[in-house]
Amino acid sequence: MRVPMKLYLIVFVCAFIILVQYHLYNPWVIPEQTNNEEAQSNVERRVPVQVPVPCINVTAHNDQDVPPLYIITPTYRRPEQIAELTRLSHTLMLVPNIMWLVIEDAYQINDLIEDVLKKSRLKYLYTVAPMPAQFKNKTKGPKPRGVSNRNKGLEWIRQNAKTGVLYFADDDNTYDLDLFHQIRFTKRVSMFPVGLVTKAGVSSPIIKNGEFSGFYDGWIGGRKFAVDMAGFAVSVHFLHQRPKASMPFKPGFEEDGFLKSLSPFEPKEIELLADNCTKILVWHTQTKKNEPSLPLDMAKYSNTNLIKLKKILV
Repeated sequence: MRVPMKLYLIVFVCAFIILVQYHLYNPWVIPEQTNNEEAQSNVERRVPVQVPVPCINVTAHNDQDVPPLYIITPTYRRPEQIAELTRLSHTLMLVPNIMWLVIEDAYQINDLIEDVLKKSRLKYLYTVAPMPAQFKNKTKGPKPRGVSNRNKGLEWIRQNAKTGVLYFADDDNTYDLDLFHQIRFTKRVSMFPVGLVTKAGVSSPIIKNGEFSGFYDGWIGGRKFAVDMAGFAVSVHFLHQRPKASMPFKPGFEEDGFLKSLSPFEPKEIELLADNCTKILVWHTQTKKNEPSLPLDMAKYSNTNLIKLKKILV
């Protein structure tokens, strides 16, 4: 009995379709030639070979390829402190070649802060600089917070650094990584906008026709440099040329007083960053203030984990 030619063709087409569908739903990935025995055994068993995706270094260069940054962060004990420092540490972990100076308004160091810094694996200095008693004990008016901390950071930089750039980075701000790249090449003093500052919404140099023409801020107050603490960076070399530069214990005039102490230096000499001050790279976000946690009932919760948790929350 002779089999019609059409039947042969039908069988062939059906077999071809089945083969194609098998490979579509069961891909067999054949790797490049290799001497690796595991890859060879995977081919023999028809197991798909997983090709690893290369990790990309977000810093894009080695630490030694860029000038150092000295980040001065004043801090003080409060319920949000550890959360704020943890968040900031995760930002700074993405920034190459930095030295983080964390200086607390306290009389002794806090192991909880030390733990945060160690986990970050950043180069850091953690020390204390309590506010002088005459200001701490004030009963009326604002206090000059963070001044003793920042001055101690400046003192450390003068003794330990010769090149690079310093920046005051409070722990309650939010930072764009591009900010750190831009300030790193400051020659004298650079400035840039800060978002979410006062009712004005932003603190920034005013640029008109491509040139500096003044300051925009929710409170000018007769200040020569009406800027936010997060809105400028200073060259370490420039700081060394001004050995008397420091921050005054004058609430509301800390930034202005420090920048004026860098004299001779005028506002028109500012290096304008953030695309000629048209972008916001740092935000004064400020975590919501929390009330101190309720006292723990030791009769009920002694020998429990709550004791350690309460220490974190103040």
